[in-house]
Amino acid sequence: MPEINGADTAWLLASTAMVVLMTFGLAIFYGGMVRAKNVLNTIMMVVATVALVTVVWFGWAYSMAFSEDVGGGLVGGFDEVGMKNTMVEAYGTVPKPLFATFQLTFAIITAALIAGSIVDRAKFTAWCVFVVFWMTVVYAPMAHWVFYYGEGIDDKGDYIDPGWLVDLGTLDFAGGTAVEICSGASGLALALVIGRRMGWKRDPMRPHNLTFVMLGAGLLWFGWFGFNAGSALGANLQAALALTNTMIAGAVGIIGWLLVEQVRDKTLTSFGAASGAVAGLVAITPSCGSITPIGAGVVGLVAGVVCSIAIGLKYKAGYDDSLDVVGVHLVGGIVGLLLIGLLASSQSTGILTADPADGVDGLFYGGGLDQLGKQAVAVGAAITYAFVMTYIIGTLIHKTIGFRVTPEQEIGGLDLALHAETAYEFGAAGSNTGRMVDSSHSDG
Repeated sequence: MPEINGADTAWLLASTAMVVLMTFGLAIFYGGMVRAKNVLNTIMMVVATVALVTVVWFGWAYSMAFSEDVGGGLVGGFDEVGMKNTMVEAYGTVPKPLFATFQLTFAIITAALIAGSIVDRAKFTAWCVFVVFWMTVVYAPMAHWVFYYGEGIDDKGDYIDPGWLVDLGTLDFAGGTAVEICSGASGLALALVIGRRMGWKRDPMRPHNLTFVMLGAGLLWFGWFGFNAGSALGANLQAALALTNTMIAGAVGIIGWLLVEQVRDKTLTSFGAASGAVAGLVAITPSCGSITPIGAGVVGLVAGVVCSIAIGLKYKAGYDDSLDVVGVHLVGGIVGLLLIGLLASSQSTGILTADPADGVDGLFYGGGLDQLGKQAVAVGAAITYAFVMTYIIGTLIHKTIGFRVTPEQEIGGLDLALHAETAYEFGAAGSNTGRMVDSSHSDG
């Protein structure tokens, strides 16, 4: 068994806890963005995901994602169902159970992100059923594609039977495909299956608590350091680079988003600042281990600008993505993955070997178009698989047990209708606070 390193283990323990906190930060972030009558339901959709995904992951999904490949790089087998054969093993320099739990936190927040596309109108029980099937059919195989590095390295220095995107040579440090694009494309599919909210476009569906939004964004940002830097699986130079790039991209993402607001709306908002930070953090997730700090600034700026513009596309296309999972996570994930093909630096990609000759350069660093092509293949594959499979799962649930609440429940609020609770003593309190815009930004 490989020797377990205490420093690496300590850092991954901390990172795992940070990503768990990140998920509850997402619950607060989403809760602030909806109307007061639906805040508890929104938070509960995220909290339920924590419980359900934990059971599914340790039951069978971890094995499908990280056990020996059985399908040409598409999916793992069932050698580690119920976490058998993992308790006394190491994964690199950390205990394997810790690695499995760290990866669990990725699975949880990916599923939870999807909820933002359908809040205000989805049945809570249907959502719970969806999470179980989606985690099995969509996330576990896609995690295998991009996170599974096989059963060792051969004499030529190549991975032995890795996930097919790893084998292709796609660079995705912390989950632009399996987390960001996967959640965004899945959210779009589910929003189309369930349909628009009553009064969408006509009624101003305001964020009821912008303080919650900013607090949630701060918790997300804190957790993102564990998400990205923890993906180095050790206390090393790669983790330090990922953390630095994460900080820069989040900060510059704010600037990019606010620049668009100033030009478009002639105002600068707290909602925009929080959204810009998240956009920058989304885009740097796949690229934080592949680019330089200067590149991270470019990624953050581009993501802030592009995502701020993209959130208005739903009004033109006619799909109701309640909290802009598509505009921020799908679009931001695409931005981050494709910019790797332009901005990847061998100084960063070769950091573990301390030899830039072993690294990969993007187009702007003299590497040609080859890496950009690999990144584009990953983007297309992730979008197609996540969208198609989620649409099928969502449709089956919608046609059987129903995925949408009744009109009366939607009008009265889901907190009372589905949970027999209200977030505030006076149910209407705070319902008129916030900007006079949709809960997911203006249609600009």
